[in-house]
Amino acid sequence: MTTSDLARRPDPDNGAGGRGVRGTSTGDARDAPARPSLGDKEAAPVLVKLPAPAPVRLSQLAWVLSLAVSAVAVVYLFIIREQQLPEIIGVIEAVDPDRADATYDTAADIVYWSVFGALVALWLVQVTLLVSFSNRRPNMRWWLLGTALFQGAVVLACRELIALGERGIPLTRVLLLALALALVGLLFSTLPAALRWTARQHDVARSLGAGGGL
Repeated sequence: MTTSDLARRPDPDNGAGGRGVRGTSTGDARDAPARPSLGDKEAAPVLVKLPAPAPVRLSQLAWVLSLAVSAVAVVYLFIIREQQLPEIIGVIEAVDPDRADATYDTAADIVYWSVFGALVALWLVQVTLLVSFSNRRPNMRWWLLGTALFQGAVVLACRELIALGERGIPLTRVLLLALALALVGLLFSTLPAALRWTARQHDVARSLGAGGGL
């Protein structure tokens, strides 16, 4: 092999070998996966606070008004206690006229405070149930129905035993108004939109992905 042949011999570091290295590098660059888009990621569900549907808001409004009217009735009943005790004694005397006066006074106090205590306890229970209903607790409508029925019984007892005479007429009307508002609130709470709102329990929305703003 002459010197001219050696000069024409391809250098393994340049020639085909170099082209092979460059080809491998180009192939690696061509086969690399594309960078994923951060803006196409699926949004994660998050809990949100959405406004309640109209039937729920109307139901809550009716119950709040009922509670306000009931509170007025309780205060008024306490104010007219001394004036109503003789009326209550008259009702008891009509049932059993052969008792001592002290017995009638005691019985009248028992009747008055029993009805008064029932109204106060009913008011507190209804406040608790209304809060639970607003928090979407299950079966609250049945409890509210039970309190509405009990409220009707208390109104009847108050009308027959305590709401007597001229001062008893406004008391009866206020108690009936509170009962009517409670029934209206219960009716609104049974509409389909309100039922779906309670069954859903939580409001869920899709949040923006990490690259949603890019």
